[in-house]
Amino acid sequence: MHTFHIPVMGLAYTIDSPVKVARFGITSVLSIIEDRLIEMMRSHYYPSIGEVYEPISIKEPDYRARRITDYLNLMNRIVKEQMLQLKGMAFEAGSDIVKYFEMLPESSRLKQLYLQMVNTECVAEKARLESLLRAQMQPGSIEVNIMTKTDRNNYDHDGRIIEDGSDAVAALRGYVNSDLSNSSIVFSAGMNPRLYNYLEKCPQFNADEDGNFRKKITVKVSDFRSALIQGKYLAKKGIWVSEFRIESGLNCGGHAFPSEGYLMGPILDEFKARKIELVNALFELYNQALKSKGLRIFKYPPKLAISAQGGIGTAAEDALLHNYYNLDSTGWGTPFLLVPEATTVDAATLQQLCKAEQKDLELSRHSPMGVRFYYLKGSTGQEERLQRIREGKPGSPCTEKHLSFNTEFTEQPICTASRQYQKMKIAQLQTLALPEHDYQDQLQQVLDKECLCVGLSNAAAIKYNRVFLKKLPAVNICPGPNIIHFNREVSLQTMTDHIYGRTNLLEGRERPHMFLTELGLYLDYLEEQLVEDKKADQLMQKKKYYNGFFGQLADGIAYYRGLSAAAVITEKSFLPGLNAAEIRLNEMKEGYDICSVMPAEK
Repeated sequence: MHTFHIPVMGLAYTIDSPVKVARFGITSVLSIIEDRLIEMMRSHYYPSIGEVYEPISIKEPDYRARRITDYLNLMNRIVKEQMLQLKGMAFEAGSDIVKYFEMLPESSRLKQLYLQMVNTECVAEKARLESLLRAQMQPGSIEVNIMTKTDRNNYDHDGRIIEDGSDAVAALRGYVNSDLSNSSIVFSAGMNPRLYNYLEKCPQFNADEDGNFRKKITVKVSDFRSALIQGKYLAKKGIWVSEFRIESGLNCGGHAFPSEGYLMGPILDEFKARKIELVNALFELYNQALKSKGLRIFKYPPKLAISAQGGIGTAAEDALLHNYYNLDSTGWGTPFLLVPEATTVDAATLQQLCKAEQKDLELSRHSPMGVRFYYLKGSTGQEERLQRIREGKPGSPCTEKHLSFNTEFTEQPICTASRQYQKMKIAQLQTLALPEHDYQDQLQQVLDKECLCVGLSNAAAIKYNRVFLKKLPAVNICPGPNIIHFNREVSLQTMTDHIYGRTNLLEGRERPHMFLTELGLYLDYLEEQLVEDKKADQLMQKKKYYNGFFGQLADGIAYYRGLSAAAVITEKSFLPGLNAAEIRLNEMKEGYDICSVMPAEK
């Protein structure tokens, strides 16, 4: 119904977005990794629809998967009931059924039919068209996300690892057992063989005789090579990837996975040029796997969609991605944090987002995963962490343990943001007799780590007046760089109108093109690395890496210059911004003088 989707954001921020937007035909993605949050949401939504909430205790077998299954089924029932009510409404100004059709893009066949109905004067014909419109209304998809790296082992009472009981695998099982249909599970943050291997146990992902899927696989990737590798891995198991979702390495929210200078535009261009090659390569392996398993093979490959997300902010950018790169969908994340009708953000944090400036956003090292993480300064989560440090009790209680991966001091993994780890790590640093500067640097790296499991969940607890964890009310939030350009709360319809060019929320505000923003972020990231490695006297050891990085950025600038020359991108500020970036890149090359040894590898 729509050409965009709302990606997963944090843990709480899209935890119930389907209940808010699916009835308007908008697809959204929620995280299913935090089962305590999901249990809290069950306790909220059951009474809201007049049903009895029955807790699923952690003492029950496979409680994690069962909580997820039940919550997804609950949302699915709510959305279905919403659609029944919506279809029964009169076509009157201000009604949700009118809102449903008014929000559709102008290119939509259903929107054209709606406009035909509105302009029809014949009563009988209008009634016929109204009936036809009602029959064709469809909800947006309820999609779920699993960050593949969050796959902590879980143990039984005897200390043995529970088979198929890890966090990510249990979450996948929870999704598989749900009654969602026409739905996708989105895998992000790279390949997890254990998780991918479990898919073979799930016939729910098999195609029907027409090559359609009730439950689909979407894999979030950074480039074409990643899509090919992960797609082949799954195809060899008889698993078809229905969508590859490309995300910018740096111009995104949450955890950032920067590449070695590969930019969004060239990456999208490669997918555009090689999509048929990708489909054919995967289809051959897929059919071979089906045949080896005694399953029906297909004459034609199932549909494979390509979508992208990361820093999209204007209707022109959205149109470029659809019309020039032939994308099936675009992900609009960060701007929707300012749309209470679509996302779940507590009032105080919403105000912080509205006021956010460049200085308030940080590509931090706060994540216990050891991955760079976009972070809004001034949150209650930050203040809680700093207060604990001031009191001489750094680290969090670590109640959730989803990011427990460190075994430096313990046999079973613990989280680097936990009080347990930080106490032991600081004690170790104090025995090393490090120079004061080195000690302070390493100490700061320890103290920077912040609890995300609780901080990214609490917005929903505050919003719905629930208790997530007693005496742990702090919130942290992870918007992308795009947040500094959106400065006020807006309605769902207004944001949708902005996406489709019917209004402009950025009118009068200067904002670089999304491709220039990402390029600037990569230049910042590169310079930060150069400074750190020069300080550590490691530049020469990494000259091959830096040569490739500089080369990729230079190639990206040349590619964008071609888009400007061909009038694919016509914004007046684009070429001057590109020239400024090129000058900065060349100055960095000359200033560090490490890239004259070999040509950039292609």
